[in-house]
This record gives sequence, C-alpha cells and structure tokens, in this order.
Amino acid sequence: MKSIGEVADRFGLPAHVLRHWESEGLLTPARDGNRRRYSDADLYRVRAILIAKEAGFALADIRTMLGTRTAAVRHEVAARHMAALSERIAKAQAAMAMLEGGLECPHDDLMTCPNFQSRLASWAPAPAPAR
Repeated sequence: MKSIGEVADRFGLPAHVLRHWESEGLLTPARDGNRRRYSDADLYRVRAILIAKEAGFALADIRTMLGTRTAAVRHEVAARHMAALSERIAKAQAAMAMLEGGLECPHDDLMTCPNFQSRLASWAPAPAPAR
C-alpha cells in the first residue's frame, strides 16, 4: 500500500490531483484512519486515467469507462473516443506531411516552392458536418 505522496511522486502529479479524482469518483483508495492507502489496483487505475486524459477523454467519460459494469456502455464510450482519436491522428498526419514538405524545400519563399505546393494540393479539408 502506498501513501498519496508516494503515488503522486511516482506519477509526477500534485497530490491535489489524486484528491480531485477521488472527489470525481475515479479513485477510491482504502483508508487507514485519515490517510489514503493506494493498492496496486489503484496504481493501475491511475495509469488508465492518465492515458485516457492524454487521449482527450473527459473525466466523466473516464469514470464511465472504468466504472461501468456494462460492456455495452463501455463499448459505446470507447467507440466514440476511437473515432475522435482517428480524426485527430489524420489531422496530425496532414500537418506532418506539410511540415516535411517545408523541410524539403530549398527555396527562401516557402509558398512558392513546388514541393510544398504539391503537399498542400494533396490536402483536402474534412467534409463539413451534415445539418
């Protein structure tokens, strides 16, 4: 069992973040009097929360993903986030291609570089959402 300070140090977090996650229903460490005691299962949960936050999940969705006992609910939340992540990845890949085109350009004026222009010409904006 680990103290809140040990867990905070292990993950590079301020202790108040762990207390906030507890108040949001994401963590439920055991208590030894007034002290929180984190088990190995709690440490896995902290890792899962951090990964989900880095992926853009809201705390409410993380709580649903980690707390639901219904696979259908968990799958719905996961599918929604997978679609959003796929879109973000595609946008990041387009930005990388543009930057690579800029790095490969020997011209002083990037906007007149044929290589850079060809990278831009191959880009297509995402379709507008249906109304």
